[in-house]
Amino acid sequence: MYSVTVRDHIMIAHSFVGEVFGPAQRLHGATFVCDVEFRRAKLDADGIVVDIGRALAVLRQVLEPLNYRNLDDEPDFRGRNTTTEFLCAEIFRRIAARIAEGALGPAATRDGSGDGGLASMKVTLHESHVAWASYEAALP
Repeated sequence: MYSVTVRDHIMIAHSFVGEVFGPAQRLHGATFVCDVEFRRAKLDADGIVVDIGRALAVLRQVLEPLNYRNLDDEPDFRGRNTTTEFLCAEIFRRIAARIAEGALGPAATRDGSGDGGLASMKVTLHESHVAWASYEAALP
C-alpha cells in the first residue's frame, strides 16, 4: 500500500460536558496539527498516490471553517463534545465528501478504472508532542 501525508493546523476553542473531562469542562483553547494520510494499492497513471498540492488545498478548505472558532458555537456541533477523536472523524467525513466530489481529481476516486483510486484515509490530530488521536477507514 502506498501513502502520502499532508499536514496543516487549526486553532480552536471549546469546552466539554462531563465530569470525566475535569478542568476541560471550562472553555479552553487547542492548537491541533492535522495530518491526513491518503492510501492506495497502486499508483495512478502519473505514478502518484494523490496530487500533493490538491491534497493540501482540500485539507485547508476543510479546516478553514473550524480555524479560530469556538466549536461550542458551531451549529454542526451543538450538543456534542468536540473531542480530538470526534474531530478526527468529522474532518475525515468532510475530506471524503470532497474526494467524492472530485476535488482530488478523477484518479483519486474509486471509479472502477482498474487502479482502484484511493483505498483509505487516516486523519490524525496532534494535541501536543505527547498526545494525539486518529480516525481511519476505507473510502467509498
